[in-house]
Amino acid sequence: MFFQKDLETMKRVELQELQLQKLKKMVDYCIASVPFYEKKLKTAGVTGDKIKSLKDIEYIPFTTKEEIRDNYPFGLFGAPMKNVIRIHASSGTTGKPTVVGYTKADIEVWSDCVARILVAAGATEDDIVQVSFGYGLFTGALGLHYGLEKIGAAVVPASSGNSEKQLMLMKDFGVTGLVSTPTYAMYLSEFAKENGYTIDDFKLKTGFFGSEGCSNEMRSKIEENFGLFATDNYGMSELMGPGLSGECKERDGMHICEDHFFGEIINSQTGETLPVGETGEAVFTTLTRECFPMLRYRTKDISRFNDEPCKCGRTAMRMDKIKGRADDMLKIKGVNVFPSQIESVLIGQEHIGNHYQLVVTREGYLDQLEVKVELTDGSLLESFGELNNLQSNIKNKLKSVLGLDAKVSLVQPKTLERFQGKAKRVLDLRNLK
Repeated sequence: MFFQKDLETMKRVELQELQLQKLKKMVDYCIASVPFYEKKLKTAGVTGDKIKSLKDIEYIPFTTKEEIRDNYPFGLFGAPMKNVIRIHASSGTTGKPTVVGYTKADIEVWSDCVARILVAAGATEDDIVQVSFGYGLFTGALGLHYGLEKIGAAVVPASSGNSEKQLMLMKDFGVTGLVSTPTYAMYLSEFAKENGYTIDDFKLKTGFFGSEGCSNEMRSKIEENFGLFATDNYGMSELMGPGLSGECKERDGMHICEDHFFGEIINSQTGETLPVGETGEAVFTTLTRECFPMLRYRTKDISRFNDEPCKCGRTAMRMDKIKGRADDMLKIKGVNVFPSQIESVLIGQEHIGNHYQLVVTREGYLDQLEVKVELTDGSLLESFGELNNLQSNIKNKLKSVLGLDAKVSLVQPKTLERFQGKAKRVLDLRNLK
């Protein structure tokens, strides 16, 4: 099954020619529409005419998340606000989010890309799909929602949380597809067992999982518990959202929507472009985005590309599951969390020292974040009221910045490990292999 068969099965030589044409236009569009890129490309001496082959993309400087943050909120928009019909945002390394915008044309392209990966994974117009991502500034829920509507599926916008109601709707509505993070799907499947549900209570066929890593072991367990076929998809707000790539039924890598995105794999340390088949940091350029064009955006995600033909008939480059990060970002319950965000909350806080540790665990298939912080005066541990107020204050501030709950543990001074070199702030005890 295909959503846009002609585009999804183009000969690679024709696809690459299309990418080259779009890349040249995108470079000139960025120069004309985004002052940040006009300056950046002028300094690099790059115009559309200089791009003679796809390899010439290497003339273009990388774009980083820090540059997006420095241009908060709308400094990288390539369309006037009168043409912007949607604004989304995701967590940044500070309290300020990464803000992205969409024109009407962007929304159409976005929903087309999502529709492609959904159909590749097995979705049809006969499906009833429950979206259990949180609706809001996060791109995941509305991204999958629009793609599902595009193929004619019935959407149940359940949002996240309230697991009892999730299962009730899933059973009563005859839901056939589930959109969520893999950890929440795992949690729901276990919660269903604990509450007396059986596989026969559900009509689930397919899981469309994203926003965080999923081990093969977890995927197998979800499939066993829910009796569905689980697939992964990939995307990020800076590059539109979900829909950049996704698995087909062969599950042999995630097909990239290459007529809308040009991907590279680079050496994170040197910036050198690596040959197809080698593992490194994924870099993407948007080829059609109007409001928020990105040139050579460094995702910090570690992956590998594969351009060999897929048994499904699609010719697009495929990317492996994300193997890790080239920075210190954590993905917790689908939310981007940077240690620097937490540090910004802790620094200057009364009674709090300079040493802290982040402990990430997985309990009942859900991620848990614990923030351990040293007190400046250990005697405070003897004052329950003061200690409780301090914990509550830090916890509330962290929730405001991170958008998720974290456990706060206040410990005696000089009890956390010291490091002579770079401090190792994160202890990730999840098994993400």
